[in-house]
Amino acid sequence: MGDAPPIYLVTGIMAAGKSTIAQALAERLPRSVHLRGDVFRKFIVNGRAEMTLELSAEARAQLDLRYELAAESARRYANAGFTVVLQDVILGDDLGDMVRRISVRPLHVVVLAPAAAAVATREATRSKNAYGQMTPEQLDAAFRATTPRLGLWLDTTTLSVAETVDHILSHPDTSLVN
Repeated sequence: MGDAPPIYLVTGIMAAGKSTIAQALAERLPRSVHLRGDVFRKFIVNGRAEMTLELSAEARAQLDLRYELAAESARRYANAGFTVVLQDVILGDDLGDMVRRISVRPLHVVVLAPAAAAVATREATRSKNAYGQMTPEQLDAAFRATTPRLGLWLDTTTLSVAETVDHILSHPDTSLVN
C-alpha cells in the first residue's frame, strides 16, 4: 500500500463546489481518476432511500454501502497506479469513518466550506434541486457542528476554482492524513 499514489478525499455540503473542484484537481494531476461517490447512489434504480438530515434505517444502510463502494473503488484505482480524487457529501462522524475505510496512504482530506449564503446562491442557479425539504443553511449548520476537523478546511466563498486547486496542491502537509 505504501507504493500507491495518493487519494484526495473532497467533501462538503451539496453545492459547495465538490464536483467542479474535484474535476479541476484531477485534471492537474498525472494519471488521475475523478471518482464521484454519489454515482453509487444513482445506480439504485428501485428502492433508493432519500438522504435527509434524519436518515431512515434504509437510507443509513444505503449510505454506508455507497461509502464502502467508493472507498474500495478508490483503493483499487490507487493500487493500479492512479491518483484518485474521490468526492462525495461526507458529513459528521461519517468523515472519520470514511478516512478509516480508505486504507491507501497518503490520504489528503479536503473539506470545502464556503459560507452558507454562497451555497444557497449556487444552489439557486443550478438546474437540479439537491436540498428538497432542508435548506443549505440547515445542512451547513449541522455540517459545521458535527464534522470533525480533519484535513484541510477551505472557505472557498471568494476563491476561484484555480485558486482553490492551487491551495490544495500547495498545502499537502496540512491535508495529509497518515
